[in-house]
Amino acid sequence: VQLQASGGGLVQPGGSLTLSCATSGFVFNYFAIAWFRQAPGKGREGVSCISGDIGSTYYADSVKDRFTVSRDRANNMVHLQMNNMKPEDTALYYCARHDRETCREIDLHWTGAFGHWGQGTQVTVSS
Repeated sequence: VQLQASGGGLVQPGGSLTLSCATSGFVFNYFAIAWFRQAPGKGREGVSCISGDIGSTYYADSVKDRFTVSRDRANNMVHLQMNNMKPEDTALYYCARHDRETCREIDLHWTGAFGHWGQGTQVTVSS
């Protein structure tokens, strides 16, 4: 099982960025995928999760209406479109594979449901 996050970078406040998570080594549609982030000196925070089956999605309150998660089933990838970005979005972003097909909102608050993680990609929001 492999997950590789990419797409991070420096963006100005109010700008947009899209992160991608390339996956391999498992049946893509059978597992939910989530994005977490960790800012310096803080714990890991769940950002969004998308189920493998019907593609149901969940978002942290801090990113609702600004971030959109989607699945690219043809390429076994998950994307996180981030709009209207804020300095507090600055963090190392990780993608992770859930141990089950369907994620729930509570999964954003517990990393224990995710057995496989990619390396992080740095996102910095600054003028």
